[in-house]
Amino acid sequence: MSTQLKVRDLRTTFGSGERDVRAVRGVDFDLAPGGTFVLLGESGSGKSVTARSILRLYDASATIAGSVLLGDDELTAMPERSMRAVRGARIAMVPQDPTGALDPLRSIGAQIIEVLRAHGLVQDRRTARARAVDLLERVGIADPARVIGARPHQLSGGMRQRAVIAISIACRPEVLIADEPTTALDVTVQAAVIELFTELQRDLGMSLLMVTHDVGVAEELGGQVGVMYAGRLLETGPVGDVLADPKHPYTQGLLASLPVPGVERGKLPAIPGRPPLTGEVSDGCAFAARCPLAQDSCGSAVPVLVDVATGRQAACPVVNPSERLSA
Repeated sequence: MSTQLKVRDLRTTFGSGERDVRAVRGVDFDLAPGGTFVLLGESGSGKSVTARSILRLYDASATIAGSVLLGDDELTAMPERSMRAVRGARIAMVPQDPTGALDPLRSIGAQIIEVLRAHGLVQDRRTARARAVDLLERVGIADPARVIGARPHQLSGGMRQRAVIAISIACRPEVLIADEPTTALDVTVQAAVIELFTELQRDLGMSLLMVTHDVGVAEELGGQVGVMYAGRLLETGPVGDVLADPKHPYTQGLLASLPVPGVERGKLPAIPGRPPLTGEVSDGCAFAARCPLAQDSCGSAVPVLVDVATGRQAACPVVNPSERLSA
């Protein structure tokens, strides 16, 4: 199978010297053309940092290492001038907060047209306006001719999110990264936005990297999933298989703690303790302190992902005795 986006040993470190914070610690995954990969995990697990590192959106305070291949192009080694031409054109992002992402002083149409012009896709005003109206219509906005002249504060949260998606797909990117795009939306609007992503993938043929803490979003999207914890992937595989039969103790605990009908609030099983802060991660398995299966050896070396079933990997030598450990 060909790969649209190949990420290998991605590492992101903030700070320098003794204050180094390792936010992403050796992430590997593949995103197939037209496919979906979901980064799933708790807040603070490194999902959004991974997404932003792929696009190299951090300044000099972050050190990004490893390999990120978009087709045949290595993004980590690309000069910043070339990277600016890639962002928005070949790989784009839908940010978590549409209100913060949109310029409050400019119309929605002006912000869409800015992207089209920046990448040389339109020249004259009439063509630019027509393209902007078409994009708003494509993302399901019922009255695009009106919305094109509206300011962000004049739109509902769901419409602002759709406007941000319109901006992100303006150049028909090969890969679309969506960073928690449904977090601030009510359940009905969430479902509509997820359906929109599915339609856009089908119509535009783009690949989707979805960042979410919501198991329901992952289940709805399907595709492949990577369960993330403390900057690492602990389990990967098809969404349906991982959610139905989790192999890693963390994934098992995460799914067991989800609300279910008939179980009173406060009586759901919970994973003891708390996730480590990014500055607290040391050698060994980061989940060991909370894991019911932890052994003394779990604190000495970092477990790596190994095959546990067809198309599935997990990083736990206790569950998978044949598993290798990284040095």
